[in-house]
Amino acid sequence: MYYDLNVPVVAHEVTGASQSKKNKGKQPQQTVSLFTPAQLATIEARVDLLIHLGYNVIAFNQTVNKKIDPKTHVNVLDTLLLQLKTRPRVLFLKRLTIVLDEESEKGFGLASANASVIEPYDIVALAPTTAATFSSACLTHSLPSPLTAHIITLQLTLPRLPFHLKHTLVRTAIKNGAVFEINYAGALGESGANSSALGVSDTGSSAKRNWWAAAREVVRVTKGKGIIVSSGALAEADYRGPRDVQNLICLLGLAQNMAHDASAVTPKSLLIRAQTRRTYRAVLSEPKLVFPPPQTSGPATQDSDICLSQTPQPPSNNRTVTTDIPRDVEVDTCGSKKRAREQSISGGATSSPGGPANGPPNLGISGSSRPPKKKGKHVT
Repeated sequence: MYYDLNVPVVAHEVTGASQSKKNKGKQPQQTVSLFTPAQLATIEARVDLLIHLGYNVIAFNQTVNKKIDPKTHVNVLDTLLLQLKTRPRVLFLKRLTIVLDEESEKGFGLASANASVIEPYDIVALAPTTAATFSSACLTHSLPSPLTAHIITLQLTLPRLPFHLKHTLVRTAIKNGAVFEINYAGALGESGANSSALGVSDTGSSAKRNWWAAAREVVRVTKGKGIIVSSGALAEADYRGPRDVQNLICLLGLAQNMAHDASAVTPKSLLIRAQTRRTYRAVLSEPKLVFPPPQTSGPATQDSDICLSQTPQPPSNNRTVTTDIPRDVEVDTCGSKKRAREQSISGGATSSPGGPANGPPNLGISGSSRPPKKKGKHVT
């Protein structure tokens, strides 16, 4: 399954004139975007060509400059998908690309107040043009949230990238789940839809040279990880098949497996991550608490209790003195008994039951000591 996540569409904009006299001049006029029959026929032809080349997932791209204004923003992709023909085994997606410039550094519409405007889109992409907006896109807007950005696309056909691709920013964005997009339309001499939105009309050999230099820089910084390849072309003659695109990307220094992942594997994981934007804290499944079954006392449990009760206790090395036995027995490490020695445990031979109160207690043993036994040979 192959993906093309950047099929730009341009709608015919008509300024709405229906406003009340009370609010006249206070709110900007809303523009309504419509598709003429000629534009619909062109889009249908492009879709048929992409399906013929082998693409199964197609994302239509709507580009917004500077920032999103909920008062004037119109979602043209909802109207487009209703007018297109249904095709089996083909998935159509809606993508929103926000071009960030100096005027949109402070805020470009990705706020909680505009969540309802961005929610209908399946993919959100950012096209930074300054160092500040590139840093914000990599560090802040790539984190999982209802307004997270999934794709960071760069203007590769410009004479020079307007900012330096720092390793720390790029690695942080990839770690958060964002991907960097390479549009192969620039390698064919076309500036692409994003460059047209910026007013860049550099085409031909200079655009190709700029694209190759910038694309190699992107591959070098990312080390081939977190890259997707899209078309970004407006003309039908600029579309290529997935295998041709992989061979083209291999010329940038990517291996064959990484070039295949850029058009088949990485876009799939991107779409799975894009679904977490509509869930709570990027959780896909609803967790369920499973309680273990209650433990029942059976024969095995009773046997185990009996075995535990009959387990012999380890011998203690401490000496114990009892009142019934007047001598103790020492046991060595080998377990053999030594000869017993007599000890006097009465504490005093002259003490009597009627002795002083401060004397040792009478243990009921006479004061006479037994004669010691004669030493003899130990017979084993």
